[in-house]
Amino acid sequence: MKILSWLFVILGVFGLISIRMLEDEIFYDPFLYYFHEANKHAAFPDFEWTKLIFSYIFRFLLNLFFSAVVVYFIFKNKEWTIQAIILMLIVFAITLPIYLYCIHTKFEIGYLFSFYMRRFVIQPLILLLIIPLFYYRKKMIINRL
Repeated sequence: MKILSWLFVILGVFGLISIRMLEDEIFYDPFLYYFHEANKHAAFPDFEWTKLIFSYIFRFLLNLFFSAVVVYFIFKNKEWTIQAIILMLIVFAITLPIYLYCIHTKFEIGYLFSFYMRRFVIQPLILLLIIPLFYYRKKMIINRL
């Protein structure tokens, strides 16, 4: 049974990697090229607001699904999985409007700030915080027993 759980964790991680690898084919994001390492002086791209927002939401939902799979099969705890989902929703609800404001002002707030806000919107970075947090929590619970 443990092997099956780790298989689902691997599949969840593979799903997250696939989203990243196929991002230019699956999602509408004219800022992929703009923020690419080699294009630091690229012109601010033209884009469609509605299409862009729905693309970010769709990407977030895919990342959320695969992240929830990873969390669930690492800890096998529905309550913690729901808490992880809520944390990811909160982070997205905070960072998406900030990033959209950055876009609206054509990144006047700063290139790096906008770059990192975008990272929180399009990447499941919060998962990298949730897993160690929950491992620590699990260890604290075991130590209390």
